[in-house]
Parts: sequence; structure tokens; C-alpha cells
Amino acid sequence: MRYTILDCYTDEPAGLGVPPYLGIYPRYLAGYLLGQGHKVNYLTIDDLRLIRIYNNIKKEPTEKEKTNIRIYNTTGRDVQDLLDKTNILIVILGVHVPGKYLSAIPGTLREIASLIKDMPCKKILSGPAIYGTQLEGGKFFEKARTDIFDEIKEFRFSYDEIAEYALKGAIIAKQIPQLRIIEIETSRGCSRKRGCSFCTEILKSQLQFRKAKDILAEIKEFYSQGRMYFRLGKQSCFYAYPEAAKLLKSIRTQCKKIKILHIDNVNPANVISDEKKGSPITKAIVKYCTAGNVAAFGAESFDPVVSRENNLNSSAETTYKAVEILNRYGAERGENGLPKFLPGINILFGLKGESKKTHEENIQWLKRMIDNDLLIRRINIRQVSIFEGTRLYEECGNKYLRKNRKYYWKWRNEIRQEIDSPMLKKLVPAGTVLKDAYSEIYDGKTTFMRQIGTYPLIIGVKGRFPLNRFYNLKVTGHMLRSVIGEVVE
Repeated sequence: MRYTILDCYTDEPAGLGVPPYLGIYPRYLAGYLLGQGHKVNYLTIDDLRLIRIYNNIKKEPTEKEKTNIRIYNTTGRDVQDLLDKTNILIVILGVHVPGKYLSAIPGTLREIASLIKDMPCKKILSGPAIYGTQLEGGKFFEKARTDIFDEIKEFRFSYDEIAEYALKGAIIAKQIPQLRIIEIETSRGCSRKRGCSFCTEILKSQLQFRKAKDILAEIKEFYSQGRMYFRLGKQSCFYAYPEAAKLLKSIRTQCKKIKILHIDNVNPANVISDEKKGSPITKAIVKYCTAGNVAAFGAESFDPVVSRENNLNSSAETTYKAVEILNRYGAERGENGLPKFLPGINILFGLKGESKKTHEENIQWLKRMIDNDLLIRRINIRQVSIFEGTRLYEECGNKYLRKNRKYYWKWRNEIRQEIDSPMLKKLVPAGTVLKDAYSEIYDGKTTFMRQIGTYPLIIGVKGRFPLNRFYNLKVTGHMLRSVIGEVVE
């Protein structure tokens, strides 16, 4: 059989598969199908948009236009020929934590339905969208349409099976011409039995950990292809992995030329537990990972009422102590111009128990960090997306979103003005040189670039520089969450 995997991109509480990231779902699935003796092709939603909406014409933007990121991540293959020969189309889709993406737009169920409805092949929907998907925060999930798909299927593989499929499926990276950060899974599920009220991770899996040798083998397979950018991001907390420090040392020892090695999600309480043992994991991250690394703390709220009502994984004091610890070890500036390892803070609007007091608590604790010269790499603020099966859905739905939505812009803007702006100027003062920034898109006569890695700073550079190249940039100014730079030798 001829299979085509159509990657519409995924974004979950634990795991990212939106370009420039390459997520786990299409890779594992490709490995499974190849192991069954099938032929497998990989395409992106951008490929499908190009032929269905843009008549297979990809225009270069003029000096008055912005790069069209709806068709930025095409594979350059004969898409129509591949689709004509496809027996079974598997659509990988699902956004559970909506974000803003510089050079990609994930597909929605409504969009994909319009693009594939006339295709004569069998159509299967898989990925996080089987639990629902939503590209915009503050809304209920979008449900899968059974009138479009012949089957809605979660391909559940054990970690013993994935040990084989991950290696076989790595070959699809050869069908992707663009630079990709390979998202690597270390565990599934959550170590907290009850979990946060809004989170979908606990719905999907019991807590399990991959074997370190299997993780290392997968990275070495991509490394042998010349893929040099990796993030250990597919887990609820990297610090919970039983062999975290040993794993990082093994990766760095056996893949010495890796250019980027980052992590993602971290439970602040586990940072404190690690500190009581002498901080072996924190020290290993600083030593073996590359600079610009971020531990995404799912604080969500510093309000004790909201924390209690939603069973959040960290109190305000715990988060603050974890921020102190990471600053102590990771605030030193690395080779690429950024601090080596810093916390990131997630703030979520619309949780149960939210009130005006919530914002006051958030501001108070964030200001305390600034006043005490602690660095935060970034603050993500979004409205909660509500998914069936979560306690938030069952207990109050969008009650607090409706109640407090009129305040959100004011609250968000206050955090951006009073916290993000001064924090960014401390993080990368004017004159800082940020090395190896990758040029991605144009917006008129401005080129937007980013360093490769987790939550990279967006850098606006006046002029239209060739895309898909690396530049060293000197910071010349600051916006609220991004910086202005100029090319230096």
C-alpha cells in the first residue's frame, strides 16, 4: 500500500511539532508503516495549500509584502503525483496549546476538510486532534468530522515498539529540505496523579519513561543524517526523567558536533528537589546543553486560589525559589550571546477561581523577580483552551473566560509593559551580539531572524537579507518581546 502522511503540525502541553520543529507523530507512524512493508511519503499542510489554494505558484514577496507563511514549509515534491498514487492518507493534526508562530500556521479541522474532501483515497485522522484541537485560546475545542474521515485513529505504540519505529521513521527527515529541530520524547503522561484542571496530557497516557539507550539511538540516527538541532521536549517534566543528567552526558559525548541541545517543560518543585541533592540535573543541563536553553515552568498563575482550584503543579513561592536556583546556575552568558539556562513562565487566563486578585498576584510575584535581579527568559500568556474530558471542562467550562475576558488585554499589556520590557533589556542589553541567527521571513523591508532553539528571540533587522542563512546580529533596540538588530561580521 502507498501511504501519505500529511503533517498539519501539532502543539501540546508536552511536545511541539510546528516548524521549525519536527514532531514525533509523523516519524513514529512512518516507522510503523515502513516496518509493515508499505511505501510512505511525507507532505505538509503547506504542500496541500500550495496546490489547492495557490495553483502551485509560490511567489516571492515584494518589498511591500510579508512572506506567506501558509506555504512556507513546502517539501518541493510533486505533490499532485504523490496524492494521485496514495491509497491511504493519514492526517496528523492537533493544537492543544495555541501559540504565535513566526514561519508556520498549523492546519485546522475545518481547513483540512475543505482541502481533502474530494480525494478518492481512504482518509484517517490521527494525532492530538482525536481529543479535539483549537488554534485560538479562549475557546472550546474543534471536534473531528466523521463525514470527512473514514477513520479516526490513535496509533498507540509501546516504548518497546517505538524503539524500532523511531529509528525507521527518522528517514522522513530526508523528505524535508528545510532546517528542522528534532523534538525528542523522553516520557509520556504526568507524574502527578490528578494533574492540572485544563491539561490533556493526563487523558492520553499513564506515566512512562523511554529507555535512555533508545533515546540516544534515535538522536544518533538523525545525527548521522546531518541533523544537528535537538530538543528533549516531549515530556511533562524533564527533571522527572530518572537518568536525566546521565542522558545529557551521553548525548554530548557521542554526538559531539550537535549545534543545539535544549529541553522544555520543567516542574518547579522538581528543580527544588534536585537542588536538595546538589543540583545534578541543573548542573548537567548547564554543562552539556547549549546556551539559550529554557525551562518552561507551567506556573499558570501565582494566585493561591487559582492554584488550589486547578491543582496547579507549583505554588508562587515554589516557582520563585526555582527561578532563583536556575539563575544561580544558568544566568552566565554563553557563546551565542544568551544566558545558558533560564526559566520561562507560563501564565494562563480563564482558569477556575480567577478574579482581579489573580492579576495582582501575578504582577506582584513577577515584579519581585525583577526587583531582585532575577532573569526570566520569556513569559507566555494565553487564554486557556477547553477540552472535553478535562476537569476544567466538567467543572466550569468557559465561565471564567466569559467573566473576565474584558480584563485580559489590560492584564496582558501590563505584564508586557512592566515586566517583559525591562526584563528583555536586562537579558540582552543594547550592544549584545547574538550569534548564528537564522533569517526566516520578510515583512516589507524588514527581515525577521531567530537563533535556532527553544523559544528563540525574534530579531527584526532593517533590510532584506537572503533567507535561510545565518548571521551574527548586534542588538540595537528593544520591543516588548522582541529586539531590533543589525548584521555584524
